Amino acid sequence: MTNPEFIPDIEAISSIDAVPVILSMVKHLTGMRFAAVARVTERNWVACAVDDSIDFGLKPGGELVLESTICHEIRQHQQPVIFGHASAHPIFSRHHTPQTYGLESYISIPIVKANGDFFGTLCAIDSVPANLDEPAIAKTLTLFAQLIAMSLDTQSHLEAAKVELASANELGRLREQFIAVLGHDLRTPLSAIRMSADLLQTKTEDKRSLNLLSAIRNSSMRMGVLIENILDFARGRLGGGIPVQRKLVDDLQRTLLLTLEEVQASHPRATFIHELNVPTGVYCDALRISQLLSNLLGNAVTHGSASAPIILKACAEGDEIVISLSNQGTPIPAPLMPLLFEPFSRSEAGQRGEGLGLGLYIAAQITAAHNGTLQVTSDAESGTCFVARFPAQFKWV
Repeated sequence: MTNPEFIPDIEAISSIDAVPVILSMVKHLTGMRFAAVARVTERNWVACAVDDSIDFGLKPGGELVLESTICHEIRQHQQPVIFGHASAHPIFSRHHTPQTYGLESYISIPIVKANGDFFGTLCAIDSVPANLDEPAIAKTLTLFAQLIAMSLDTQSHLEAAKVELASANELGRLREQFIAVLGHDLRTPLSAIRMSADLLQTKTEDKRSLNLLSAIRNSSMRMGVLIENILDFARGRLGGGIPVQRKLVDDLQRTLLLTLEEVQASHPRATFIHELNVPTGVYCDALRISQLLSNLLGNAVTHGSASAPIILKACAEGDEIVISLSNQGTPIPAPLMPLLFEPFSRSEAGQRGEGLGLGLYIAAQITAAHNGTLQVTSDAESGTCFVARFPAQFKWV
C-alpha cells in the first residue's frame, strides 16, 4: 500500500509526460534493464516511476529500506554514483547495496530542485555488468535529471501561483510577470535537450533508440513553440504589443505554403486543401504571418473534424491581403466567442485541449500589429472560418 505522504510526489512525476521516454532512453543508453525515478527523504526511498525489464518487483509507490540503498548516501553528498562492474570495483565490491540486491551495474543521478531541495534520484540498475565509461552517458542522464527537476519546479511554481493569484487584486499582472520569467528560464535547458538528442542520434543506429530520440526532439520542438507563445504573450501584455518588422516581401505565398507543409508533416492524418494567390510586394513581417497561419492551422487540426478537410485560402482583395481558414466540426460555443482572442480563454470558458490557449490571442495580436483584423464565424452548417485581413502596403495610422 502506497504511503499517503508520497502520493503527491508520485502524481507529480506521473504528470510529466517526458518521464516514460526518459526512463526508456536511460535503459537504451546504458544497456541496463531497470530504470526509475525515486523520491528519497531522510527516512524513505519510494519509487515514483519505473521501467522494469528484469522483474525487480518495484512498482510506483513501492519502497526499499532507505539504509539498504546507495541513494541514502547520494542524498547526503548530492553527487552521481556510477559503476559498471561492482564485483571488480575497489569500493563497491564490498558495499552492502550491490551485495543485498545482487547488482553489478548501477547509475544514480541526483534530482535537485532550483531552491536546492533534494527530491530524489534518476537511477538504473542491472544484475549484469554494463559499460558506463562513456562520458556522454553521465552528461545525458544529468540533463534528464535536470529536466525532471525543472518540471517539478514548474509544477510547484504553477501551484503556488494559482494560490496567490486566486486572492490577488492584480491577478492578471502577476500571471503575466510569472510566465514571462518562466518562458525565459525554460529556453536554456530546452536547448540542452535538443543538442543532446542531436548528439545521441549521431551515435546510434538502433531503430528503437532513433524513434525515442525523434519523440524527444518532437516534444522539445512543441515545447519550444509553447515557450515562444508564452514570450510573445508576455511581450504583448507587458511591452505594448507583439513586435513586428514589416518590410517588402516578394515571396509571402511561398512562406504560407512552407508553413502549411510543416503543419502537414506534423499532422499526417489531417487533410488540407489550399488555394493561394498572393501577389508579390506585400509589406509585412513574413515570419510573423507564418506564425499567425501556423497558430490558426494548429487550432483547426485540434478542434476540427478529423474526417473533413481544412481549407486554406489566401489572396488579395483590393488593397488588402486576406487569409481564410475553414474547418468542419463542433461549432464554437456562443459563450466562448467573445473570449476567443483573449489569452487563456479556453480554461476560463471551461474548454479542454492541448496548449495554453494563447495561439488565437497571438494570431490576433499579429494581425493587429499589421493594422489588420482577425474575425471568426462558426455554425453547424458552414463550419468554423477564421479570416485575417491586413493592408498589402504601408499605411500610416
